[in-house]
Amino acid sequence: MRKKIVAGNWKMNTLPAEGVELAKGVVAGRGEVCSCVNFIVCPPFTHLAMVAEALKGSDVALGAQNCAAEAKGAYTGEVAASMIAALGCKYVILGHSERRQYYGETSATLNKKMEQAYANNLTPIYCVGENLEEREAGKHFDVVKAQIEEVVYNLTEEQFRNLVIAYEPVWAIGTGKTATADQAQEIHAYIRKVLADKFGAAAAECPILYGGSCKPSNAAEIFAKEDVDGGLIGGAALKAEDFLAIGKGFAK
Repeated sequence: MRKKIVAGNWKMNTLPAEGVELAKGVVAGRGEVCSCVNFIVCPPFTHLAMVAEALKGSDVALGAQNCAAEAKGAYTGEVAASMIAALGCKYVILGHSERRQYYGETSATLNKKMEQAYANNLTPIYCVGENLEEREAGKHFDVVKAQIEEVVYNLTEEQFRNLVIAYEPVWAIGTGKTATADQAQEIHAYIRKVLADKFGAAAAECPILYGGSCKPSNAAEIFAKEDVDGGLIGGAALKAEDFLAIGKGFAK
């Protein structure tokens, strides 16, 4: 059985005290959701230590939204994987479409970041996905395949077994548009095939999350699909009740 995961990417939202309250809200309501669902919260760097404290004693895991490509050194403003691991992070989001689009992250950069994540016992949540122009041109399969081949194919099988993939239809992030459940299943199944071409049977165990405007009203329909193992949640992760309600989208 693959892990069922609901991960919250808070992006550049909330102040530290607000983040602590949000985390406490998730912990308080977590018992209402099947224990089979793994919850992860990914606050801004500034909140990590405080949110880690708020999560203590719960099974809600802590993740970071990014990490540096280098281990340490003269890299002003960067945050090393070792630093986030020392604060209690178990996961790190890498390759998010906003990092690729706004900060020019390439596959070469992401290979280095993946290396840093694994060196510090972090599980990467590696994001792939196409923009609207690529989707409309019918290039979405090619885009996603390249993003996997250029980075994930460089992993050892042992590393691959400690990886989460998040598919983001970039055209559905923050736009209110959502891929249909059938569209999500189609590309998730394709991703699993691309993974299987390299890693064989191990691909069947890799969780693949849907990351495009998933909310309480559509989570159950999307999560019911065979190759959708959860969600990487943006806006809906900023309200504890919505975030938890998405977790309830899994059939028990």
